[in-house]
Amino acid sequence: MILFTIIITLIVIAFIVIRLNPSFGASSTGERLQRIQQSPNFRDGKFQNPVATAMQTDDMPFFKIMKEFLFTKGNRVPAATIQTLPLDQTAFHQKKGGVKICWLGHSSLLIELDGKVILTDPVFSQRVSPFSFVGTKAFPYSETYSWESLPKIDLVLLSHDHYDHLDYQTIRKLKDENLPFVTALGVGAHLERWGISPERITELDWWESWQFTENIRLTATPARHFSGRGLTNRFSTLWASWVIAGSENRIFFGADSGYYPGFKTIGDQYGPFDLALLECGQYSRYWPYIHMLPEEVIQAANDLGAKSLLPIHWGKYKLSIHPWTEPVERLLEANNDRNIIISTPQVGEVFDLDSSLPNRKWWKE
Repeated sequence: MILFTIIITLIVIAFIVIRLNPSFGASSTGERLQRIQQSPNFRDGKFQNPVATAMQTDDMPFFKIMKEFLFTKGNRVPAATIQTLPLDQTAFHQKKGGVKICWLGHSSLLIELDGKVILTDPVFSQRVSPFSFVGTKAFPYSETYSWESLPKIDLVLLSHDHYDHLDYQTIRKLKDENLPFVTALGVGAHLERWGISPERITELDWWESWQFTENIRLTATPARHFSGRGLTNRFSTLWASWVIAGSENRIFFGADSGYYPGFKTIGDQYGPFDLALLECGQYSRYWPYIHMLPEEVIQAANDLGAKSLLPIHWGKYKLSIHPWTEPVERLLEANNDRNIIISTPQVGEVFDLDSSLPNRKWWKE
């Protein structure tokens, strides 16, 4: 009886913590919930992947992986501070045409297209967790980035609601900014709870588009992944990749996705792309369907018809058990035919897409 009481008490405490902690977000209601339920990608009470997808292999040794993850070894985190560059705010909004890119680590990027600056998946907290005192901590950067260090932002693009892509503390700083947010179905409920007014939020289902300006159009495309911020709401919101089409250039922001034939479908329908921003990191042979191996990233870029590739989703957090530089090194090695230009900018480096793309192996220095 005592054990039962303890278990019930712990469950109640966990429930209260989740309900009261705003970082966990909120569930969709009203018209937003109706739209989710009417989605062709929502069945049996949850969103479905474009192809059958297991979260992990049947032989995943949970305790072995946790031991490796918690007791770092094998170069899984940097031995020294990563040398990053101070962000040059004056590099943006200088001309109406062309493309400028700046990688801020993991999946946070500045993309200037046709004179407008888009900020993707901004995460500036030190931990990707609902709590500031526990969870995976960011690698040490010589320059850290925050909302205050950015140039003028014209739009925020959010791929899905995982903590390493949707950061409560960062979004709260944007609540009084007159900025539009574009995201996937269901994610808007989190934003509303955090103070973003609903008229500033646009939610899209896969294959839906939104016209940002006369020349810039955003389209949500499928990805092979999952969602959820709490203990019981996995698959309750949609996850997406994104086609960012301008007057002359097309960029693909892949966010998180395992490899699947849908990259070819997206490439056929919306490509070719001048640049593909594809996840390259946090993979494992134990969860091969929700994150790509570096060799699969090359295949996905080819499927998309990408002229160039910038690997993202590495270099900031330890979310898997591989060495921290392994993703980019395997990616470069896998690009044997050299038909894709791989860009490896230093974190914080601003570059033009129509000039020589940065390719220095800065992580070795």
